Amino acid sequence: MTKRIAMWSGPRNLSTAMMRSFGSRPDTFVSDEPFYGCFLKDSGADHPMAEEVIAAMDCDWHRVMTSLRGAANDGAPIWYQKHMWHHMVGPVGYDDFEGFTHAFLIRQPERMIASYLNKRETARFEDFGMERQAEFFEREADRLGHAPPVIDAADVLRDPQHVLAKLCSALGLEWTPRMLYWEPGPRATDGPWAPHWYATVEASTGFGPPEEEAPDLPEEAQRVANQCRPFYERLAEHRITA
Repeated sequence: MTKRIAMWSGPRNLSTAMMRSFGSRPDTFVSDEPFYGCFLKDSGADHPMAEEVIAAMDCDWHRVMTSLRGAANDGAPIWYQKHMWHHMVGPVGYDDFEGFTHAFLIRQPERMIASYLNKRETARFEDFGMERQAEFFEREADRLGHAPPVIDAADVLRDPQHVLAKLCSALGLEWTPRMLYWEPGPRATDGPWAPHWYATVEASTGFGPPEEEAPDLPEEAQRVANQCRPFYERLAEHRITA
């Protein structure tokens, strides 16, 4: 039986490094933002490489959801799925993920937005899905009777071994040090948008150093960070720490 782990985050939250980490496990298959093509086709969002992404991906919401409920492509017993709630603008929602194990990856808004602005000229509140993520988190906490696992990118970078070991325990997985390192370069499982977004991860062999102080943002970007902060803090209360 396949154990499906849905890891929910916003962009620039260490999400691709986390996908590399889980992809280093010998028992795990990974998927990279499987609803991104659906989001771009339905929303018309002006994202880098949008046409290439739409052409390369299945953009039917229901068909993608059906595939995610099936067996992992290589028959692996664990299927780690990297998801972003700001992509979820179509007919697929919380109830469609029955039977999945959910976890949440967050990052301080100023750091997240500063990283995003390294790749795009502007940032909007809607680009990060924070409100949807918090809503989904609360629904899952109500279903479980306790908070689902939450990890903060800063905590992972500060002490990846202990934070990831606790995350594995919360997910019902055996911890392996293989999650701390990986071979550099692209992966066949990377999304078609990788050439624009993944240069740093492709050059990496493990998690980077601890994060520095959050940078000062332009006034409009700081306004977006302020909008994101209440939702970040709601999840951060429950984050796993070393």
